[in-house]
Amino acid sequence: MIDREQVRKVAHLARLELTPTEEAEFTTQLGDILDYIEQLSELDVSDIEPTTRAIDVINITREDVLQPYQNREAILQSSPEQEGDFFRVPKILSEE
Repeated sequence: MIDREQVRKVAHLARLELTPTEEAEFTTQLGDILDYIEQLSELDVSDIEPTTRAIDVINITREDVLQPYQNREAILQSSPEQEGDFFRVPKILSEE
């Protein structure tokens, strides 16, 4: 079981300031969570393959096909700034 001192230590590590009421509340909640994890650890899962999801998920994607855009001028006109045939964007790298 977790006690208030352990909750204070975790709060300190997480840089949280807890009131005494919150300490009491979190002590109970964290204790409940740890009890549940203990119950789960009693299950025999030796023949169950580890997964990241409870159900299989398959991404259905289409192949990217590059095509020229017909109305290039419309795209350039919608940009805040342009330089010739290109978008002008703020510099994000320093010269140092």
